[in-house]
Amino acid sequence: MTFYTYLKTFTETYRIHQNDDVSLREAACIEVQSRYEFLPIQPGELLAGRKRVLPVGFSNEPLLGRSVCWFVDRPRAMQQLISDGASEAEIEDAETMLAFWEEQETRKNLRAAYPQDIKEAMPEDVYWEHSEVAFPLYRVVGAYLDYGKLLRLGIRGLKEEIEAYRKTAPSSDGFYRGCLIALDAFSAVARRYADQAREIGNKPLSDALDRIATEAPQTFLEAIQLVWLYSLISGVLNYGRMDDDLGDFLARDLASGRTTEAEALDVLCCLWRLIDERKTVFHGRVIIGGKGRKNEANANRFAMLAMEASRIVAEAEPQLSLRFHEGQDPALYEKALDVIGEGKIYPMLYNDDVNIPSVEKAFCVSREEAEQYCFFGCGEYVIRHKSIGSPNGIINLLKALEVTLFNGRDMLYDKPRGLQKGAFADFETFEQFYAAYRDQLAYYVDILARQQKQEYDFCAGVGSFLFISMLMDDCLARGKSLLAGGVRYLGGTLETYGNINTANSLYAIKTLVFEQKRIAKQTLLDALKADFKGFEKERALLLQAEKYGNDADGVDALAVDLHEFICNTVRDRQAGLHSYMVVIINNEANTVLGRFTGASADGRKAREPMANANNPAGGTDRNGVTAMLNSLVKLRTDLHAGAVQNLTFSPELFNQNRPVLKTLLQTYFQNGGQQCMINVLRRGDLEDAIAHPERHQSLLVRVGGFSARFVTLSPDVQREIASRTLY
Repeated sequence: MTFYTYLKTFTETYRIHQNDDVSLREAACIEVQSRYEFLPIQPGELLAGRKRVLPVGFSNEPLLGRSVCWFVDRPRAMQQLISDGASEAEIEDAETMLAFWEEQETRKNLRAAYPQDIKEAMPEDVYWEHSEVAFPLYRVVGAYLDYGKLLRLGIRGLKEEIEAYRKTAPSSDGFYRGCLIALDAFSAVARRYADQAREIGNKPLSDALDRIATEAPQTFLEAIQLVWLYSLISGVLNYGRMDDDLGDFLARDLASGRTTEAEALDVLCCLWRLIDERKTVFHGRVIIGGKGRKNEANANRFAMLAMEASRIVAEAEPQLSLRFHEGQDPALYEKALDVIGEGKIYPMLYNDDVNIPSVEKAFCVSREEAEQYCFFGCGEYVIRHKSIGSPNGIINLLKALEVTLFNGRDMLYDKPRGLQKGAFADFETFEQFYAAYRDQLAYYVDILARQQKQEYDFCAGVGSFLFISMLMDDCLARGKSLLAGGVRYLGGTLETYGNINTANSLYAIKTLVFEQKRIAKQTLLDALKADFKGFEKERALLLQAEKYGNDADGVDALAVDLHEFICNTVRDRQAGLHSYMVVIINNEANTVLGRFTGASADGRKAREPMANANNPAGGTDRNGVTAMLNSLVKLRTDLHAGAVQNLTFSPELFNQNRPVLKTLLQTYFQNGGQQCMINVLRRGDLEDAIAHPERHQSLLVRVGGFSARFVTLSPDVQREIASRTLY
């Protein structure tokens, strides 16, 4: 099928069903989409399932298209038509269809539906192109599906369950029928792949695909193939607690002799490569370890195999993440340290003893539910197949401080922004100024919370996200789709950036301007506007002020206060959601947003990167790793939905002084550290990679909540990573 044929069929199908129930319309279009988007099995692959990114279609995530629900990317569509050799008549016809889709696109229509105050507060919506304080995002991400149920029932059993619900809830007939049509589309994909596997002579794979087209899997190969194919067609980007879902299948096959550990590892490595080839960048999470697994011994066998697969494949995805707790088999933690010590970036480490009680309190759920916390993307938490927590807003805390200092004006671009809270010169005390800044944050948080709820409501009216809804708790029982009252806990999250630079800046303003009066108010404003040119003395004073990350009581106390204010302010503005919480993550946005942020009172120059998540600004933690970790654990973990800690160690400390390293990490975790993401690098590696990229093509680094090949990152992102302290 060419792209033109797909576009014509997809558009005609949508038009036929345009006024139908949203579930039936989606199901009909998904059936067409599934015939075009799945790519053939490649030679040597042990599993089936690869997808193209579509220029027109239905999705839950911009990485899969252009925005949530119905989307169109005209330039890429035209490029595909030309690449396929479309005729002039076909291109002319396609132009008409693309114009139609531009009118149907969900993001465009959602923005048009915003009330005036949201439009005024967020006139632009793409954070990497504009200098706003806050931005909406258009996606429905973070769903962790109930693969255990899928593996237990299979497609036939799932359809039988839907039919049973359908008989008792006629008012939800459209939703249930849509689910059944979608499952038929899945079965058709599996059968087409089975035919391909037969053609290339891969009988084990063809048999597995034939079975999972309708029946529950019986073998490890069948189970892993079902999970992977369902993940692809559903649009989810993260894969959940695979050891819990697949451990029993692995253990049974090993015990029966159906497979060997080496063969199982080969299959897992194939899956890892398929996940990496998907290039979701910020996603691809696979979680192992932790409390709440149904058969810990079997799950641990899979977990050990998963870490070995990550050691062998060594790519940016999947983002393998190890949950651990007191009393867990120590072999898992030891294996993790061994793999990381080789310079691999996975697994990331998550401390259940801190995270579970924190999630229980933050999400207001039971301890049993909290044990099923999962993290997606760059580190946002949700409850496995019970909650959604899509991060659909961004706020730049440092930009908000800039706007407050300049009384509702963007100093860098000389544009009005946010609230006018008074001239800086008129604040008599730091407390007055700090209160004005908090009001500025609260204004934007209120806008972002209402925007998130409106986006959910709007999307519920145009899409049901059928494959996701079927494997999220309560959707089928309630006869309602994910965002239309189906999912048990409908939550949202707000990404915050610039947290630490803001705390450092506020502390410098407090001490140097208001208390010590070493810098006059107008002088500070002039210095910031001049990007410190001619104000080198003032910048030196700002740089010398206490910085977070050194276990210094003054600045750390302000960082804690700001942290608790923004977390509590966001939590208090649920806007009709079960939860609305901060996520303190990083996906290189600290650098990207820094490009549009003026000079700041911590001594940072205009357009330079901001600190990574809640870690110290690069090079400002000067009192050693213990002091830095002591600062980290002062920030409460039970007020938000995830935070990122990146640590960089030398091979000498990590490997040659392993007892010291283990004691350091153990103390950090016992003192309240919730997680860490570790790079093990030699001194000078990153600097040499900047100077000689050809020598370091395979160098992978933790950027923030995701990883990447260092040489592929933009120069300012590379410099920010290189600026981080190496211990």
